[in-house]
Amino acid sequence: MAKGANRCSCDNFCCLCILNIAYVFLCCQGYLKIFINHNFEEVTAAAKAVCAHEFIMETENGYQTEVNERGSRLSVGERQLISFARALLADPRILILDEATANIDTRTEKALQEGLNRLLKGRTSFIIAHRLSTIQHSSLIMVVDKGRIVESGNHSQLLAREGEYYKLFMSQWVE
Repeated sequence: MAKGANRCSCDNFCCLCILNIAYVFLCCQGYLKIFINHNFEEVTAAAKAVCAHEFIMETENGYQTEVNERGSRLSVGERQLISFARALLADPRILILDEATANIDTRTEKALQEGLNRLLKGRTSFIIAHRLSTIQHSSLIMVVDKGRIVESGNHSQLLAREGEYYKLFMSQWVE
């Protein structure tokens, strides 16, 4: 890619869908530099695994669709799914997610949840979430209140205690 071809504001979204998934390094010098070490089959397999392939194929040029600066042509959920595909290709041993399903609609959450479950499989993950559906299947959930861990356990254990987690869970089902 020619220097200056695409300005980068370092939030990692510009260019084509395929480049957004397959990138390895983005330069913070104001210009986008992409080093691709994944082939098309690997990129599409990652996108399918995290439920991003369908929406990408619905765009006018599929994986060659320009997503514009900061991914402005994509919804928040679509950008999140592309980020999940990136993470899957990077294959980290430890994954940290901060509000991975925040600011998305319920329909998109279902696809995100499926993609997230596939992404988390077989790796140590730290997930920060207010939306409890994101963490329900975690082996250990720690409830933090005012900077302190007030409860820990799995979903079933925490519900049975009827403590803070239970209150949060019930309030989300009522809303």
